Amino acid sequence: MSRTPALTSAARSDEVPGSPQPRGFLVLFVLSWFGLNLALSTIGGAAMPKAFAFLDDASKTVDLSVATAIGGIVVIITTPLFGRLSDRTRSRLGIRRPWILWGAATGLVGVAVLALADSLWPIVLGWVIVQTGFGAANAAVHALLADQIPARIRARVSGIASASASVALIVGAQIVAALPNDSRWMWFVIPGGLGAVLTVLLFFGLRDIVRTEPREPWNWADVLSTYWLSPRRHPDFFWAFLCRMFVTMSIFSVATYLLFFIIDRLGVPKEVASGVQATSLLVFTIGGLITNILFGWISDRTGRRKTIVWISCAFSVVGLTIAMFAPSIPVFLVALALVGAAQGAYVSVDIALMTEVLPHFRDAGKDLGIVALSYQVPQLLVPILAIPLLAIGGGQNYTALLIAAIAFGVIGGLAVLPIRSVK
Repeated sequence: MSRTPALTSAARSDEVPGSPQPRGFLVLFVLSWFGLNLALSTIGGAAMPKAFAFLDDASKTVDLSVATAIGGIVVIITTPLFGRLSDRTRSRLGIRRPWILWGAATGLVGVAVLALADSLWPIVLGWVIVQTGFGAANAAVHALLADQIPARIRARVSGIASASASVALIVGAQIVAALPNDSRWMWFVIPGGLGAVLTVLLFFGLRDIVRTEPREPWNWADVLSTYWLSPRRHPDFFWAFLCRMFVTMSIFSVATYLLFFIIDRLGVPKEVASGVQATSLLVFTIGGLITNILFGWISDRTGRRKTIVWISCAFSVVGLTIAMFAPSIPVFLVALALVGAAQGAYVSVDIALMTEVLPHFRDAGKDLGIVALSYQVPQLLVPILAIPLLAIGGGQNYTALLIAAIAFGVIGGLAVLPIRSVK
């Protein structure tokens, strides 16, 4: 098979290396995206925080930070590696489908461990397995954006997929809030099981690329390159990566500790706080869906990505500032609606922008694995930074955490300024 042309030129045409897909492929693609986020976002953002709050209220923020940081290390190591390995896969099933299947199965093993865990380290173990399994499937599904989605609809498809991720977070939070407080295992098994099933559906509905040519020899240089693209050779990719990383750090700072903010800052009892969290995420997502659809359409019509990133950062700064001083739940919900609108605008162009600065289609799995690091690195950095920030003044200093979130968002918006190949 001949080398695929550089994506920076091909992305402006309708060329993708994959075969024409069967009817229903795009539906299954979005469902898999939804399923992966239902599992990962619900477990990491709703089930684990609630479990820690009930297991030991005094140490819940530190315990969650430890579990999230260790999980972040795992995905930083494995996600680009799985993307690279899927690029090299020689199987009659294709290059992505095997990873979707075994990744979902491994994720279910981790869900089972979490369901039985009753202390910090068993929870950490289960979360590591979940992140490894569903992370492998996630890397393969992300690579399909470059493999199978034409450029003319890429922003809309990525926008819809990202919107489905927001909906998954709402659905997952509602599930956890509706489940009995004395049935902790259900908080993990139900969203994890549903997510795995929806992910595997794509395995059956994907006409995958099958590569038969010999693989190039694997060496340590290949391993190191799995985690690196030269900023000097690919400056636009570097700046887009930084933008995505800092914007994600801003949102992740809020999302990770949202339940604890509701309990500690707004004074909601932990027994009912999951319901308030679910309402907060619903408001957040409604704001995001409106701007996601609107700005995805505008971006595809105008070809502009950077301007929309700047608009999203402005919404985020305003929303986080209001949240910082929110005296009540209604005011806090307004703030989250604005932050959600910011996130919706950003994700409407986020993935499209990243695919348009990738060096090559042929290495899309590996390169999109590096792209995924811009989302995964915050899972390590934010918990590490949050521990001292929250401890300022004796503990529970959510004001310091929100100030950091604002700073991350501003830096992310500024990072797209040097990008030249995308408007």
